[in-house]
Amino acid sequence: MPIFRWGQPWDPFRDLEREVDRLLQGVSLTLHGVRFGRRFPQINLLEMEDSYVLVAEIPGVDLKQLEVTTASGYLTIKGNRLPPEEAREDTFRRQERFHGPWQRTIQLPDRVDEEGMRADYSAGILKVTLPKAPSTTPRQIKVNEG
Repeated sequence: MPIFRWGQPWDPFRDLEREVDRLLQGVSLTLHGVRFGRRFPQINLLEMEDSYVLVAEIPGVDLKQLEVTTASGYLTIKGNRLPPEEAREDTFRRQERFHGPWQRTIQLPDRVDEEGMRADYSAGILKVTLPKAPSTTPRQIKVNEG
């Protein structure tokens, strides 16, 4: 296993999580409460020719409970997954899907046109299109005397 991967930031928590997963794979006991599910959606960020596309898996989240905002170079996705109507907390025998509020914030790539962003939500998948801003070429600035 390589210690350093070129082009990827070092994330010690991801490495720790991977090691804990590897250790728990050999345990045949049910360890209720040892590993909690993530309280935010998993995302993919793809780079296309003229845009970036962020895809987030958020099944079970009603569109009314979803908010996508951008400010100061960051994109924030907030939501709330409501618990099943028929279930009370004391009736769960096994609970792997979390419910409740969550939030995910990511830093946008440098060249994003924030005004042209678009978000679509269908079948539990949120797709945010982040158009690339036109590249800026350096321009000469005239220096006046005096």
